[in-house]
Amino acid sequence: MSKITPCLWVEDDLQEIFDYYKSIFPNVQLESMNKMPDGSTITAIFEIEGQRFMALHGGPMFKFTEAVSFYVACKDQGEADYYWDRLTADGGEESQCGWLKDKYGLSWQIVPAEFEEMMAGDNPAKVQRMIDAMMQMQRLDVATLRAAYEGT
Repeated sequence: MSKITPCLWVEDDLQEIFDYYKSIFPNVQLESMNKMPDGSTITAIFEIEGQRFMALHGGPMFKFTEAVSFYVACKDQGEADYYWDRLTADGGEESQCGWLKDKYGLSWQIVPAEFEEMMAGDNPAKVQRMIDAMMQMQRLDVATLRAAYEGT
């Protein structure tokens, strides 16, 4: 178990939030839901793809910002499209350069593996062309990024 667990302060129902992420990610496990004497759920601890989270039903005082986001490393464009489409559905918002907000306002970076490979390239001019192309995108498009990287 990790010593550090992100805690998500949320306004919405914790069971609804858990069910939402479970409908998107294939590996989601509920560890616990803790209730108040009135029966309302105050905290939930769960894992998404091996990352442990705690959610606190704290009310409307605090909102998520892009200062914290979760990076989803995708094997290919198809997997990136899957997560992009599901996380932006039902009120999510597209942002720029592979970033989005889900319907709860939580920020995610959806990144295909090939993007990471090109970023690690040893030719600065190729990397810069790819970055310039990325700056024009919302969802990352590997084919367009690869063409920019190769200069075609």
